[in-house]
Amino acid sequence: MTYKIAVVPGDGIGPEVVEEGLKVLEAAADLFNLDFETTGYDYGGERYLNTGEAMPEGAVEELKQYDAIYLGAVGHPKVAPGILEKDILLRLRFELDQYVNLRPVKLYPHVETPLKDKGPEDIDFVVVRENTEGLYCGTGGLLRKGTPHEVAVQEMVCTRMGCERCVRYAFDLAQKREKRLTLCGKTNVLTYAYGLWERTFREVAEEYPDVTADYAHVDATCMWMVKNPEWFDVIVTGNMFGDIITDLGAMIQGGMGVAAGGNINPEGTSMFEPIGGSAPKYTGKGVANPIAAIAALGMLLETLGEEDAGASVEQGIIHAVSKMDGMGAGKMGKSTSEVGDLVVEGMAARS
Repeated sequence: MTYKIAVVPGDGIGPEVVEEGLKVLEAAADLFNLDFETTGYDYGGERYLNTGEAMPEGAVEELKQYDAIYLGAVGHPKVAPGILEKDILLRLRFELDQYVNLRPVKLYPHVETPLKDKGPEDIDFVVVRENTEGLYCGTGGLLRKGTPHEVAVQEMVCTRMGCERCVRYAFDLAQKREKRLTLCGKTNVLTYAYGLWERTFREVAEEYPDVTADYAHVDATCMWMVKNPEWFDVIVTGNMFGDIITDLGAMIQGGMGVAAGGNINPEGTSMFEPIGGSAPKYTGKGVANPIAAIAALGMLLETLGEEDAGASVEQGIIHAVSKMDGMGAGKMGKSTSEVGDLVVEGMAARS
């Protein structure tokens, strides 16, 4: 079969790192006899500045026809914060019902972590973040805006359906790994929202007797991610807490330059992206780290069921980082394109 991939390079360094990801995709296609058809879309800041819209009418329906979406970055210095994020990222997540944000937190060999005495054998877990509810729904409003008596209300929306489908995804994932699942919440304060999460979690856990299920408050989760990251296998949590702890996860795995994520609809079209942002000050300089974008491409292949190709991409990444001087933009000792070449080289060596 031919896989149809929508490519949205986006803003800033997005096009540069996506180019390296597509280079790796081409190598994977050759190594594993796969067929891909890629179509590019100009959704992002420049389009918004020129037309007043980040995506045209009908864009979401068109993207539903693809097997996956490969996204570079969203964020433009001339566009106010929140506009592109809402009009592209959140819109696609919500309207394509990408209800799981999947974030592997894995320390590759030869990548430094700020955690003392921790190595790749200690940092290897996955965060399953609910992706379409919580505080990100935008429910709420302002009263007496701009006055000394202004009131702002933003409500956390959690449904049984939303919690349960995310929790089930996490239990299924844990069964494929080390069979340990932690619910991250705040049941002692957010008693209604995370009370629902915990009740759902405990009820679903009865159907997975082979998975060890436990609970940790979000503040304790942050503490243990730093002190004993080896305690975690799979973490499941709501939208806001997931957003926060995955950035912490990115730091302990070596930085934003290696952190990739997937916005997953198991029954529909999923989207894959590096999580580091558009980094406009590095645009066009050839110094952006493409590892996260390439790792996102590996996740895309695995989600399509091409697990051998995804594993080959990871081996290519491990080879590449062994030849680099660091993870930060401009600190790699290699150009963006040279890093992509190293990944392909590592894939070829494995084949």
